[in-house]
Amino acid sequence: MKRLIVAILLSTVAFTGFISTNTAKQNEGTGTKFRYRALAGNNPVKISWETLRDVTFKKKWYPEESVYMLYPTFGPNINKLNGKEILLTGYVLPIDAESNLYALSAFPFSACFFCGGAGPESVVGLKFKKNGRKFKTDERHTMRGILKLNADNIYELNYNIDGAEIADE
Repeated sequence: MKRLIVAILLSTVAFTGFISTNTAKQNEGTGTKFRYRALAGNNPVKISWETLRDVTFKKKWYPEESVYMLYPTFGPNINKLNGKEILLTGYVLPIDAESNLYALSAFPFSACFFCGGAGPESVVGLKFKKNGRKFKTDERHTMRGILKLNADNIYELNYNIDGAEIADE
């Protein structure tokens, strides 16, 4: 199972670039400053983990791995966010820190999807724009990047943030 998890996330380290301009926004009422890049004048959408629950799963046989896995059907609200720049806050989980493989989870490690404590909609693959930053387990951060939905590639998570960057530092 551990090998499958690493294989699933192995391909999540891909460089995704986009043309952008630097801007900054004050998060109302918190004093937290978010830096983000606006795509074509659009601001990123701050989403919650509840937003990512707009998905249903059914078991599907995958002959290449000889296993049943959960196949997602994304709902209309999450489909609208596919390819959009988002902000999402969660716990960073190192999958393979040496290879810069990380996931963002709605829950800390002790209750995360990989430990059987939550569903697959509670974890997002992080495809960082720049490699190098090392994270500790359960560091809580807001990440910025392009949300990509994945129903067909069994070696990646159902949700991924392409061009991921830390938005709260």
